Amino acid sequence: MPELPEVEIATRRLSTALAGAEVESAVAPGMVTMRTIDPPLEALSGETIEAVRRVGKMPVVDFGGLVLLVHLMSAGRLQLFGDRASVRDRRSRLLIRIRDGRELRLREFGTQQRAWAKLLPAEELSADEAVASLGPEAWPPPPADELAGLLDQPRPLHPLLRDQHVIAGIGRSWVDEILWQARLSPFRRGDDLGEEDVAALHAAMSEVLGGALEHYERVVGESLPDKAPMPLRVHRKAGEPCPRCGARIEAVHFKDYVMCYCPAEQTAGRVLKDRRLSRLLK
Repeated sequence: MPELPEVEIATRRLSTALAGAEVESAVAPGMVTMRTIDPPLEALSGETIEAVRRVGKMPVVDFGGLVLLVHLMSAGRLQLFGDRASVRDRRSRLLIRIRDGRELRLREFGTQQRAWAKLLPAEELSADEAVASLGPEAWPPPPADELAGLLDQPRPLHPLLRDQHVIAGIGRSWVDEILWQARLSPFRRGDDLGEEDVAALHAAMSEVLGGALEHYERVVGESLPDKAPMPLRVHRKAGEPCPRCGARIEAVHFKDYVMCYCPAEQTAGRVLKDRRLSRLLK
């Protein structure tokens, strides 16, 4: 799923390209895409896009009095195209056709139609359940004392940091990078962190997420790729040497994702290769 850095760079590029653009029409080929019916999607005809921004991992298209909240789920992409897609395009879920011939297109890869959108009055966005339930933004990170309070839970850091109700924007890719940067075990409990641990985690969130955005600003052009060139050092690097100490990066395989870490720097040399065969590290 696109995470905070990927959604942030996408919305920056879209906002620059679409600010002031007038909508000709909007249609949702994806039968289950729209989760609202009032106001109707047809209400966007004649509206002007003021900006495109991000809330957590979700893009928000601002039309002034109306906003379009989009959840990309695991395989959605919000992209701008110079031509119009057919409503029979199997990847298209939502098409916002611009008066000048361009099209803002919500596409989804794969066969599952999970990406969704809501058209809301602007004043109702913050109260929508998908937004109101979010924790504070991961970037810039909240103050260290606030972060300590958010993480003061008897849960391992890896799932805790990915919980959007705790802190918004981090997913499976960047949590590996943040914990590696902070030299913290993915299995360390949030309520077991000392002041120095929280300070290291706070700094890591700022450095990793901010560094990813700086990277994207350099390498991503006006046309957004289907997959951003992620500057990963640990995630998806199982079997490779740790960029800092040279130890072998290890992985824990879960049902639908893989968690990567450096045992030398994060788990005191202990290796957990398979959660089905090993006990969780503390």
